[in-house]
Amino acid sequence: MLTLFGDPAVWLPLVFAGLMGLAILIYVVLDGYDLGVGLLFAAADPADKDRMIAAIGPFWDANETWLVLAVGLLLVAFPAAHGLILTALYLPVLVMLIGLILRGVAFEFRAKVKPAQKGWWNGAFFAGSLMTALSQGWMLGFYVMGLNDTPATYGFAALTAVCLAASYAFIGATWLMYKTEGALQRQAVRWARVGLGFLVLGLAAVSVASPWVSARIFEKWFSLPNFILLAPLPLGCAALITGVWIVLRHLPTGSDRFAWVPFAGAVGIYTLAFFGLAYSFFPYVVPEKLTIFAAASAPESLMIMLVGALFVLPAIIGYSAFAYFVFRGKATELRYD
Repeated sequence: MLTLFGDPAVWLPLVFAGLMGLAILIYVVLDGYDLGVGLLFAAADPADKDRMIAAIGPFWDANETWLVLAVGLLLVAFPAAHGLILTALYLPVLVMLIGLILRGVAFEFRAKVKPAQKGWWNGAFFAGSLMTALSQGWMLGFYVMGLNDTPATYGFAALTAVCLAASYAFIGATWLMYKTEGALQRQAVRWARVGLGFLVLGLAAVSVASPWVSARIFEKWFSLPNFILLAPLPLGCAALITGVWIVLRHLPTGSDRFAWVPFAGAVGIYTLAFFGLAYSFFPYVVPEKLTIFAAASAPESLMIMLVGALFVLPAIIGYSAFAYFVFRGKATELRYD
């Protein structure tokens, strides 16, 4: 059975790299918007914060499942890469975990404390969201720069940390535009306009840095015919950014017909950017140091794990789809009884 699709040492690592990439992409989109809502807490009116929580409440736990899946796949399918990456990113990973824990605790406690203490937990929810978003942006920048310990790497990682946090705020604002109405929806439009600029800055920074630090990546993008064949990725991304900006200028509308468009556009931008990044680094799982084939577990082990993944992945997708279907429509008044 291992040889059914050819050499298992080739196709199994590719399958697991694809699954891990899918989990990362879905996580960045889904947990990105609820982290973004947490970041926007700092600028929100106190009266709006319960409605913002109601907009993400049914989903945020399931959204974080994709991070667990992605890290789990990295650990079991590419253990050598897991060791190298986690060693280089130990501190930002620790900050991210503390942030995620703080978010979870604040999410629950803010609903149970006295009104006078609620502000402290709102602040903790924002702080946890900020820690998580900044640490993920730092890890992205460090990864793009090849995990090299240089001043340029630290400077670039700081830039991507700020830009990724702002892009999370952007997609969070687009989610609020879709899930809310009235004054909060109008405020979300203003937030999204600001966040879109930081998203563009982050995309430009990564697009310039990736070929700059690697001659191999430069060759993959700018040699012919690759340059022509890959043109739809940046052009499509630019078209989506332009389209979202135009729509934001005309929102909100009285009928609320197009409130979903900015969020859909944000998902499209994230997806195209992810595929561009994945293409740049393939077949390396640790930039310029370790390929997915060299880092992969034994084919027999991967086959056993693939059978498990074929059961787990549909269950996660099915549960998430069901939750989004049940809680579709506008967020209502937040209630805990």
